[in-house]
Amino acid sequence: MANNPRVTKKTRDLIQAKAKELGYFRNTLASNLRSQKTRTIGVIVPHISRYFLSTVIAGIEEVAFENDYRVIICQSLDQLEREKQLTDTLLSSQVDGIIMSISMETNQYEHLEKIETQKTPIVFFDRKCEAIPANNILIDDFARAFEATEHLILSGRKRIVHFTGSENVSIYQDRLKGYKEALHKHNITEDPTLIYKSSLKPADGKILARQILELKEIPDAIFSANDLAAISCMQELQESGVKIPHDIAIVGFSNEPLGAYTSPSLSSVNQNPLEMGKIATQTLLHQIENPDVVQETKLLDSSLILRNSSII
Repeated sequence: MANNPRVTKKTRDLIQAKAKELGYFRNTLASNLRSQKTRTIGVIVPHISRYFLSTVIAGIEEVAFENDYRVIICQSLDQLEREKQLTDTLLSSQVDGIIMSISMETNQYEHLEKIETQKTPIVFFDRKCEAIPANNILIDDFARAFEATEHLILSGRKRIVHFTGSENVSIYQDRLKGYKEALHKHNITEDPTLIYKSSLKPADGKILARQILELKEIPDAIFSANDLAAISCMQELQESGVKIPHDIAIVGFSNEPLGAYTSPSLSSVNQNPLEMGKIATQTLLHQIENPDVVQETKLLDSSLILRNSSII
């Protein structure tokens, strides 16, 4: 009967009122079986607890709810095998589409090719994936990394450390390229010993700070590919007597709320995660309704936010 044009509004209202009185609920499973859709989308993220990712999820759920879709949220913990298992789980649950930020370990793509084979719409966000044809919702990581590094250079810094992540992940590749390009533009010789690779967790920031303090020539700036490592590094340096930003200026990436309240407050890049989640979901729902739509990469607005950690 639902929205049947042959049923008058008056009759429909009477029936719905009676159904409510009797405690009747619409059998959505039966309705979905008839339409061959589950009205469910799956989301795979590296870490639910990260501010950036939890805010992306908030944007995803907002748009999904507005369009009568349910959301299944999974976290890979940046592990390839876990990501594979989660992908199989979502496909076996017959989700209508998937939104994913691939793990740091992802260097095999059979599980993603399975998504393509089953013709399940997928949208990647934050971390670009070219393994299969898909929409990618990103920011310009190269441009923001270039801008962050150039800001440090124009502030008089010449010996700039860069904290980077896995070479498998596009955002860390692009942020590293942006860092190098800024050095090149200002005729600063690239020093491989100033590039530190890690998982960029808080514990890594502390370890990297201690390694920096052991260098014969202490750097005068740090550009970190995320805020978590930047904040813990800054705290460790301060405990060792380093003055921030007088001795070492620091810029992070992702604009974690904590960074605005550290002492000094952390300069960082705002990635607009809520908007990213909304756009990713709108893109996926459009693809679900229009399977033959052309897939593309969408770059969202982002900005460098300057605070006291890099300004004297």
